[in-house]
Amino acid sequence: MASLPLNLNDCRHQPQGQNQRILPKRIILLRHGESEGNIDGSAYATTPDYKLPLTPLGVDQAKRAGSDIRHVVSDRGLSSNWKVYFYLSPYHRSRSTLREIGRAFPKRRIIGVREECRIREQDFGNFQVAQRMKVIEETRERFGRFFYRFPEGESAADVYDRVSSFLELLWRDIDMNRLHQDSSDDLNLVIVSHGLAIRVFLMKWFKWTVEQFEYLNNLGNCEFRVMQLGLGGDYSLAIHHTDEELRKWGLSDEMIEDQKWRVDSTRGDWNEKHLWYLDSFFDQYAKDSDSEDKNEL
Repeated sequence: MASLPLNLNDCRHQPQGQNQRILPKRIILLRHGESEGNIDGSAYATTPDYKLPLTPLGVDQAKRAGSDIRHVVSDRGLSSNWKVYFYLSPYHRSRSTLREIGRAFPKRRIIGVREECRIREQDFGNFQVAQRMKVIEETRERFGRFFYRFPEGESAADVYDRVSSFLELLWRDIDMNRLHQDSSDDLNLVIVSHGLAIRVFLMKWFKWTVEQFEYLNNLGNCEFRVMQLGLGGDYSLAIHHTDEELRKWGLSDEMIEDQKWRVDSTRGDWNEKHLWYLDSFFDQYAKDSDSEDKNEL
């Protein structure tokens, strides 16, 4: 099945007589709470990565994140028709984070939840010996974070491939209206995942280059990013987040301008309005010539 386009520059509803596509109002990307591995790297040498539990602080972070996310999806309590649907990584720390987040939501507000292996943490190998991992991480910094593949593990490029596959699933769910119970509801998707997987998700969605990815900073535990639907049918980080926040996370001035443009962008003019993106690949062009153009015709 062909991948569906990632830019949502269409209307929220299809014309009558066709299947109705209803887009989520927000897609919220949340990193799990603090785990034992975050405070003690030696834990990876004795406990499989996917089994590492949250710390007591991680539990508290998740509870606070649940309240903060509810504040966002309910428009600070002003909306009465909002719902949430959750996707989560199968790792123990992600499941525990979701459990604590869920305490902030009445059951009637939760449409559903799905565990998705494709948004799991980057595989760093099996049991990780601290001294060996130190050498490996130093090598990764010299090689480049995106393409470096951990021995017995994955590169960020590998994660990009499986996150891309997850996005195809996400679009099928949206196109088939599997996530909506009532078309009048404002649907909010919450994806509970991991730092690198979230950065790769954003990279894929917004067409960021490998070089731009290298400058992105990781999310803190239980930090989240809000992609909100703009007036033109595209999603933007700039609706909910400030320039200062975006710059702190590693977005360049051009990337921030792109996010602002997406707030009220119109269909089909992305290339025309984003010449800086084209210029990042080409440093010289042939001179235009009307006579040459006519000869080619």
